[in-house]
Amino acid sequence: MRLPRFPPTRGCALVALGAVLLAALSACTSDGPPPSDSTQGPAPARPLAYAPGTGPSPELPAPEGSLIPTVRIAPAIGWPDDGMPVPADGFSVTPFARGLDHPRTLYVLPNGDVLVAETNAPPKPDGAKGIKGAVMKSVMKKAGAAVPSADRITLLRDEDGDGVAETRTVFLENLMSPFGMALVGDTFFVANADAVVKFPYSTGQTRIDAAPEKVADLPGGPINHHWTKAMVASRDGKRLYVGVGSNSNVAERGMAVEAMRAAILEVDPATGSTRVFASGLRNPTAMDWHPRTGALWTVVNERDELGNDLVPDYLTSVRDGAFYGWPWSYFGQHVDTRVEPRNPAMVAKAVAPDYALGAHVAPLGLAFYTGSLLPARYREGAFIGLHGSWNRDPLSGYSVAFVPFSNGIPSGPMEDVLGSFVNEEGQARGRPVGVAIDARGGVLVADDVGNAVWRLAPAALPKPR
Repeated sequence: MRLPRFPPTRGCALVALGAVLLAALSACTSDGPPPSDSTQGPAPARPLAYAPGTGPSPELPAPEGSLIPTVRIAPAIGWPDDGMPVPADGFSVTPFARGLDHPRTLYVLPNGDVLVAETNAPPKPDGAKGIKGAVMKSVMKKAGAAVPSADRITLLRDEDGDGVAETRTVFLENLMSPFGMALVGDTFFVANADAVVKFPYSTGQTRIDAAPEKVADLPGGPINHHWTKAMVASRDGKRLYVGVGSNSNVAERGMAVEAMRAAILEVDPATGSTRVFASGLRNPTAMDWHPRTGALWTVVNERDELGNDLVPDYLTSVRDGAFYGWPWSYFGQHVDTRVEPRNPAMVAKAVAPDYALGAHVAPLGLAFYTGSLLPARYREGAFIGLHGSWNRDPLSGYSVAFVPFSNGIPSGPMEDVLGSFVNEEGQARGRPVGVAIDARGGVLVADDVGNAVWRLAPAALPKPR
């Protein structure tokens, strides 16, 4: 079956309703054969067709300003007891775990255990002042993003390999809005909202009671406009890379509050020393290493209030010392005239991202496929969790997408592989966040409104008659 697209709608109230299909099945499987394997025979050559605002060279419209920014929310209601998202043709989806508390990020340990950060924003004493702050607080509440943070990491274990976790334990608790996770040898690192901390770990351990040891401070409150701190370890374990979002939309609070923000930081875990690895990345929310090239890639949430179709969020490789535009320009050297004073020297340095994902789709998860369960065409491609828009009419995102790669770079249009997170009344039953590849090659998806982790796998072939 083909996943639904959000149709155009009329008008814009503060909150309006959209339309997508919802499938509510206890175990949801698409019709048709497993996903096609492009290695099984030649296909006729044809031009690649990218959706507007996506791909390596998107056509960007002129910016649109308005006195009152567009606000359109899919109110969060959660899934019914038997409800599930709908997979694309050839895939099946099952609930790996339900009944979680705002699960955001996933990390798979070497023994196959799956860690889930149940987390949300920390208190922001200076982040919700004024009319705009009050409106944003209301928007986040309606979108299901205002629940208190559980501040814990939960361990899930699928002991019999059936795609459902039978064991669930509290792995770590009393954290500070944890987000990024990384294991290096026998040391487990957590990126809290304000610091990287570490704990001792032994293989198979289901709970850590040791006190955290601080590795390095991270930019935190009192504003903490973007609080999430994504994290990956280098392949040799000698460095940690932490994504830190901006403290504003487009530096309207001044650049002084943006120190060490809108950047990926490099942390030496042995000494705690920290430097800016790459900058101008408004909100780098997830990272992964490409399995073929070893390059670092990230997904970035771009700026708002320039219209429905600006600015595209994106997927990009990240180079040491590179600058990616924020706040002075976007998608390369498109100048944002709202930012004063202008900085033409920095605009001239701005690197264009590799691949546009679409405006306001809110990518929050990234995982390159390294398994063998899915057909070969998926290997080394990127699975991306699109959390979904709150400021676009019609809605965008609210799906898990796949971007094919060839020789270490994106090689085709984005494909939706899991959708129907929004029902026919425009309500969000779920919102995808972090993604990870499990030990058996399934794709795990955290759903922070549905309070679940879904597992995407090939559909079973029909039995011969």
